[in-house]
Amino acid sequence: MNKIVANLTLIFSLLVNTSFSQEKPESLFTSSVLTPVKSFTSGIEGPGVDKNGVLYAVNFSKEGTIGMVTPDGSASLFIELPAGSIGNGIRFNKKGDMFIADYTKHNILKVNMKTKAISVYAHEPGMAQPNDIAIDDNGRLYASDPDWKARTGKIWTIDKNGNVNLLETGMSTTNGIEVSPDNRTLYVTHARQVLAYNLSKGKISNKRILYEFADFGMDGMRCDVEGNLYVTRPGKGTVVKLSPQGTVIREITLIGKKPSNIAFGGKDGRTVYVTMQDQGNIESFRADLPGREWRMSTR
Repeated sequence: MNKIVANLTLIFSLLVNTSFSQEKPESLFTSSVLTPVKSFTSGIEGPGVDKNGVLYAVNFSKEGTIGMVTPDGSASLFIELPAGSIGNGIRFNKKGDMFIADYTKHNILKVNMKTKAISVYAHEPGMAQPNDIAIDDNGRLYASDPDWKARTGKIWTIDKNGNVNLLETGMSTTNGIEVSPDNRTLYVTHARQVLAYNLSKGKISNKRILYEFADFGMDGMRCDVEGNLYVTRPGKGTVVKLSPQGTVIREITLIGKKPSNIAFGGKDGRTVYVTMQDQGNIESFRADLPGREWRMSTR
């Protein structure tokens, strides 16, 4: 009898262990469709995630709007921007305020998330267009400013009082922009290069090339908590993960071909959202680490 019980115990143990060993690990870096195709216009950009995990992107259904997306992919209108304004990059500060690069009116707009009131946080006539924006832990904003017609670009900073200062000029068309987790490096894309600058109290120095691609362009980018950069590559249909030292760690293949920008969110900050211009929608995939800005906004 004891032998039978022992054998049954052994069989049960083997079955349990086999069951656990066959459990599939979480699927990382595999993109899937989040929102329906053409739910946004081809000008879809942003994106940004608030402290409650709600995702926002510009140009929902029509130009000049901001759409909101729930974790299950349900999209709806959040706000309409003032007449003539069209948004591009979106960021949130620690207080939960939304900032939008309004490229047609040369503004940075601020949105009170409780009342949905929209105000002009900063205005700079010298901008060709504020394109993408980044934010550091102290609430300073940084804006890329490409002039697509002249093929030139600038970088601006906006302090917590809305004062605008020029950081860099004489560049090629600047586009994506991001701050490192330690707030000591500012990253900017222009041409096919990812540039890195030393960053200190809103000032930059020691300009250098972090990485240069041989083909295709780049658009928006975000850092994870360890400083790895996720860079969107329109035309190629991928997101490249670069180390802080400028080494390609991996390249994530998307479903669409024209990713414009990227953000981290979800319940643990490890869901990556990518806005797709050719599909007019948002794709998402799981990453191994949370996003730097997600951690900043949820502390």
